[in-house]
Amino acid sequence: MTAAHTPVMPEEAARLLVPEAFSPDGAGELMVDCTLGEGGHSEFFLRRFSGLKITGVDADKKISNVARERLKEFGGRIEIYNGWAQDFLSGLGAGEALENLPVMPRPGIILLDLGVSLYHYGKGGRGFSFRGESEPLDMRIDTGRGLTAAEILARRGEKELADMLFFNAEERYSRRIARAIVETRRWTPITSAAALERLVWDAVPSSYRHGRLHPATKTFQALRVEVNGELEKLPVLLEAAFEALRPGGRLGVITFNSLEDRIVKGFFRAKTRRKRGGHGRFADGESTPPEAAALTAKPECPSPEEIKANPPSRSAKLRALEKVCGTEV
Repeated sequence: MTAAHTPVMPEEAARLLVPEAFSPDGAGELMVDCTLGEGGHSEFFLRRFSGLKITGVDADKKISNVARERLKEFGGRIEIYNGWAQDFLSGLGAGEALENLPVMPRPGIILLDLGVSLYHYGKGGRGFSFRGESEPLDMRIDTGRGLTAAEILARRGEKELADMLFFNAEERYSRRIARAIVETRRWTPITSAAALERLVWDAVPSSYRHGRLHPATKTFQALRVEVNGELEKLPVLLEAAFEALRPGGRLGVITFNSLEDRIVKGFFRAKTRRKRGGHGRFADGESTPPEAAALTAKPECPSPEEIKANPPSRSAKLRALEKVCGTEV
């Protein structure tokens, strides 16, 4: 397998997450790449900081093998954990021994890239993309658990489907598409990416078919989010990452849509805000210091040059914070 994924904003992530206060080569620091994917960000950090060690986490065994091959030159500086990041981080934050990994200190750097790897779109064979033609509608990152996308389309009622499309992807024609799904499945199951793409194309107004995005983009996004519980897991993942981070450590999160970014923005705001006292006002002795300091007043975005070289980066936003020294969650 060959890696196809280009990491988004690696320079910006390195500048924010590895400050001058750390060793220049990252010596003595542990980084957790919570969404390892094909290993693009990990490779960048390992090359840039020769003393840094990284634990990469991914629930997809196939893509973990791609990353393992890509990063093998770094030897013992990279460890790979196959599983969900929130489970890994919860164990790390609790000081528990983790399966097949040495005992680790709390990391000083944690990175979450919430984008879907190009491997899944181009080589996953699970119907992540409407360009997948005859690929089966699976969309599970961990193929060993949960309902497939095809099973969700077959079982959900029309209102449930419409709500899923709207709340997971803000699809403006959610009701029309949901109605078309229910009508179509009466005479044939919707089991391939090509079938779903054609259904959406026929269901939406002609004016919607020729915009900046393919009309099926949000439907596929909504299904992927639902299958993998992405929006439900994100607050848990963020809290687990913050708890696992050592005091003085840094957390960076890269989002690719407004729904994810809204959750991350709210989480960062809560961690960097002073807590109100019992009387509902800020006064001496009536509030507690914030748990973190913001490193990005506004999210960092890709440069025009990066967007031109790597078009999937165009919607990315990077936010970062530093856990206040002395904070124990």
